[in-house]
Amino acid sequence: MVTPGEPGAGAPAEPRSDARAHDGPWIIDAWVNLLRPASDSPDSSDGESIFGRYGQLEQLTAGTKPEQLVAEMDAAGVERSGLCGTDTLWVAETCARYPGRFFGMVSPDPRDIMPCLRTIETCVREYGFKAVKIEPFVWGKPPTDAMYYPIYAKCVELDIAFTTQIGHTGPDVFPSEVGRPIYLDQVAIDFPELRIVGGHIGWPWTEEAIALAWKHRNVWIDTSAHVPKHFPPSFTHFLRTFGQDKCLFASDWPLLPIGRPLGELDRFCPMPEDVRRKFLRDNALRAFRLEG
Repeated sequence: MVTPGEPGAGAPAEPRSDARAHDGPWIIDAWVNLLRPASDSPDSSDGESIFGRYGQLEQLTAGTKPEQLVAEMDAAGVERSGLCGTDTLWVAETCARYPGRFFGMVSPDPRDIMPCLRTIETCVREYGFKAVKIEPFVWGKPPTDAMYYPIYAKCVELDIAFTTQIGHTGPDVFPSEVGRPIYLDQVAIDFPELRIVGGHIGWPWTEEAIALAWKHRNVWIDTSAHVPKHFPPSFTHFLRTFGQDKCLFASDWPLLPIGRPLGELDRFCPMPEDVRRKFLRDNALRAFRLEG
């Protein structure tokens, strides 16, 4: 692709965190999940194909445990993670159980809009959640559908981020079209104050995602479910140069063990220390309005 700007272009300078890279855990993982056991989740079979391909089918079947997640975070040097799950109260309880280790992300059902908005309000005002996470393929409608617009307005009202899946859908029972990153162009135009984080680097439409993150001040890309060894060259270039302020580290645990992408970073995607720090921490502080 033609580089549309010089390193650092596309986002205005903002205050940097004063935390130090080698003073205990400091990394922020923008997307991790809590999963109930398959026997408690009738829809869990939808994910068998993707969890199987990642070699993590047992995690889907048996479910996850917060203490296991915290142990992996500690081992990988991750201070905080964006935590989501279909069981909102479990997410809230886990955030309360491990103060300072998580920021909650609520995943409400957008089809019944008033209960949806009340759930978001409760999660933010009572539990301190920092984002709404919606995966459009689950609901069969792209992000430009009117169904989601009250959610975007609520996010702006509450000053929280909107996170979403962009790119192909992992589960093989859902079509991928609604994950095209270009849909978010219209959303960002209609809601210029909305902070949007698109997950999964937008693959195979990564250059669409790059174009959007460069174009819109409040659009970021996270690397959930992708490892540096397989980053598209265009994304690696974006991350290290003119998109260094627009990319966030995310694992999508338990789909990926947290240590795997972090362990590959220096070998397959080396970058200057200041850029590395933006990717692993500082950009997430801005996108989710977290305290440094």
